[in-house]
Amino acid sequence: MMCAWKELLSILPPRLRREVDSLGKEPVQELRLRCGAPAELVLAGKSLWLAETATRDDLNFVINTASRYSPWAASTAAQGYITAPGGHRIGLCGEAVCRGGAVEGIREIHSLCIRVARDFPGIGKAAAGLKGSILILGAPGWGKTTLLRDLARQLSEKEAVGVVDERGELFPEGFLRGKRMDVLTGCPKPPGIDMVLRTMGPSCIAVDEITAEGDCQALMQAANCGVRLLATAHAGSIRDFRCRRVYRPLAEEGIFETLLILDRDKAYKVERMTL
Repeated sequence: MMCAWKELLSILPPRLRREVDSLGKEPVQELRLRCGAPAELVLAGKSLWLAETATRDDLNFVINTASRYSPWAASTAAQGYITAPGGHRIGLCGEAVCRGGAVEGIREIHSLCIRVARDFPGIGKAAAGLKGSILILGAPGWGKTTLLRDLARQLSEKEAVGVVDERGELFPEGFLRGKRMDVLTGCPKPPGIDMVLRTMGPSCIAVDEITAEGDCQALMQAANCGVRLLATAHAGSIRDFRCRRVYRPLAEEGIFETLLILDRDKAYKVERMTL
């Protein structure tokens, strides 16, 4: 297991670092800071409340420190998150700034959710022998990104893999990349998929978290060009996947031949997609 622990500690307010570090990098999954409330650590699904109460200065320290290293932070903050060094994702919640029905940013941030990024080289090895395009399904926090990362890395030992890493979480600095892997970071998936497809000539394209119709259209275009796909989506089963409107075109077109369905323990079962 690999984790950019020092990078995580560096974005925390100094007065919180020692207590977080004493718990160790393996059990800590999330750190939640809510203005005026005790800091919360989530370890293996259970909460531990720290003695320190989070202040607005603490929240501002985290945001300012993390965004200093992320040139696309301003645009992603409008989507409710910032990716910190090491691939750690910081969720933002507070008063949204909207114009014309679109969110332009978040001001007066009241709480943060820092998700600890981890890498487990080798966990995708068994799935690397599967044929065709592969879709990983599971709930938030069940390990979809972690499995996708290593599966893409395993496949890149034998074929050219283009990774569209929109949030900088799949392959942040310090994480191992594959032998024949090209990573486009900080670009939205639809234009990123098209860019990688046209310029890098991959035999496989990997993306994390299909969430919009534009993502699906870009993936179908790549599939029609003969490119193999690796992706993740929020769903708990094939039936759940088929029932979600945004995913329906992918299911109807049979874009993904194989599904890896994760459970809460991060184990997965293999199922074939049938039309």
